[in-house]
Amino acid sequence: MAPSLSKLAKNKSAIVGVTGISAALWIIAYGKLSHKKRKSKSPEDQIQYMINQKDGKKQSKAHVNSLFFRQLRALLKILIPGVWSAESGLLFLVAGSLVARSVSDIWMIQNATVIESSIINMNRPEFRENLMKYCAALPLISVVTNILKWSLGELKLRFRTNLTHHLYSQYLRGFTYYKMTNLDNRIANADQLLTTDIDKFCESVTDLYSNISKPVLDMIIYVYRLTVNLGGKTPSILMLYLLFAGVFLTHLRKPTGRLTVEEQRLEGEFRYVNSRLITNSEEVAFYQGNNRERLTLLASFSKLRTHLRKFLGFRVGMGIIDNIIGKYFATIVGFYAVSLPFFTKDHPIVGGSNATRLQAYYTYGRMLVKLAEAIGRLVLAGREMSRLAGFTSRMTELIKVLDDLNKGHYERTMVNGNITNGDSDFGPNKGILSFQDNFIKFEKVPLVTPNGDILVKELSFEVRSGVNVLVCGPNGCGKSSLFRILGELWPLWGGKVTKPPRGKLFYIPQRPYMTLGSLRDQIIYPHTHEEMKRRGRTDADLIKFLEIVQLTYLESRENGLNAIEDWIDVLSGGEKQRIAMARLFYHAPQFAILDECTSAVSVDVEGQMYRYCREADITLFTVSHRKSLWTHHEYYLQFDGRGHYEFKPIDGSTEQFGS
Repeated sequence: MAPSLSKLAKNKSAIVGVTGISAALWIIAYGKLSHKKRKSKSPEDQIQYMINQKDGKKQSKAHVNSLFFRQLRALLKILIPGVWSAESGLLFLVAGSLVARSVSDIWMIQNATVIESSIINMNRPEFRENLMKYCAALPLISVVTNILKWSLGELKLRFRTNLTHHLYSQYLRGFTYYKMTNLDNRIANADQLLTTDIDKFCESVTDLYSNISKPVLDMIIYVYRLTVNLGGKTPSILMLYLLFAGVFLTHLRKPTGRLTVEEQRLEGEFRYVNSRLITNSEEVAFYQGNNRERLTLLASFSKLRTHLRKFLGFRVGMGIIDNIIGKYFATIVGFYAVSLPFFTKDHPIVGGSNATRLQAYYTYGRMLVKLAEAIGRLVLAGREMSRLAGFTSRMTELIKVLDDLNKGHYERTMVNGNITNGDSDFGPNKGILSFQDNFIKFEKVPLVTPNGDILVKELSFEVRSGVNVLVCGPNGCGKSSLFRILGELWPLWGGKVTKPPRGKLFYIPQRPYMTLGSLRDQIIYPHTHEEMKRRGRTDADLIKFLEIVQLTYLESRENGLNAIEDWIDVLSGGEKQRIAMARLFYHAPQFAILDECTSAVSVDVEGQMYRYCREADITLFTVSHRKSLWTHHEYYLQFDGRGHYEFKPIDGSTEQFGS
């Protein structure tokens, strides 16, 4: 029977070995597979192809290498502000808790062995005494365990807070949030990075710290205890195994970082497609485009699903290798290592009785098992490090783009390729921007879209306070481009612009933005109530502005100016436009840009609002096709849509001038 058992054991070993080798070969082959594009056939395939084309640009690779450690080091400076910070204290608390956990484990091993020995020796008094000691220590061990959990949770929360505050301070500096969406196309889903990816990155960093610190501390403690009692040969075998397993598994895990980056990017894309449908739901409903949008959504989800399925297959194959190398083989090596002292004739352990040897085997055997488990966890921590490399790459990319945009540099794939007019001074941010109160002047300024389309080669005009200008022309002629340059949203490609400082120029679009908050907040936006008081404004002033735009009935409702509603849905289009005009009166800037912002307002109310602007010395740039507004303006700026324009005073001869 013994030979048959031996043969069975050999067969099992062979099966495990073949399985491990097969899984390793599959992982290596998977890491080198090239994904070929398939021909599009169905409508869903065509949408899928368009999404593939959109994301066809080269993606940054993420591996555990020197670049990863440099990026992680830079991010850790943000997560941990200083040596004496609360975050550093939590790191030491986690380390102390881990040491306490390891000491508790050793104490439990030793006392469990003593309890089992007293049971075998049928020593009831010793059994009761040791069992009471064991029970008395359990509450303290439980406290240590939960302190570790709390400190890890608090550490992750503080990491996320620090990184979130840092990134939002960069994202909301100036017009960076606008430039990232409209001028730069390196990052398509900033919301995904600023929410989900930050949380996962901080969780991954915290878990990695715990998953590395605990095994390292266990290894130091157990290697010391085992070396003192068993000699250095036994722990050395396990340490050599750690080195071999770590190098081998790290090589196999190389695709993990790249696959993690791709997963988060596709999750962000799927989220973006859904939010896009919500934002444009009315237009889609009018066009009855639900079937087309369903194809777009399902194509995006199909792409995500395909990747998740491939990533799942990779993780399963990698899990087989991890279990075999990190757990099972580590246990086999542990059994072999612990057997060496007992098969050595001159070893001190061999000289004792069977009971002594049994107790020593249980004590040191369990320590070796714990050491093997620590080595296995440390080997498996490489998997978390590969995953962290993916999140680190995405966080670093976001920080780089934010830094570039705050320095005025943006990158965009242009339809027209390289745009040039033969002038070395022509290009993004090549123009001159100067500031002067009560004065706007364009000197040979080209109107160029972020995509490189030249709408007007050279625009020159001058406007002083008190001279209202009516801006006209067909769609796409340069009206919005002019205002975006005035608002410093778009870069200057050349020439010189002189304008008032940013806070003295106000813009009101056709569909005004309604913020979250009270009726008062809608009028004073973007100020807070405290800022309103510091400016010397009162609620009586706000009610006066509501009277001018004929919206006092809103204030007469329950709670008055303190009323909180979903103002985007509660107010009609005309009411929103009149709220925006009341907002203009509150801020009282030197210049205001009115972009079709009274299209849903009656002519009499519109005239009253324009007359008040004249009384408040607010100079207007108005985009409108209403003839009733000509009387409120002195000049017109007309674009013809073919690169030409006219800037002339309005008189009786221009009455035939339309759009």
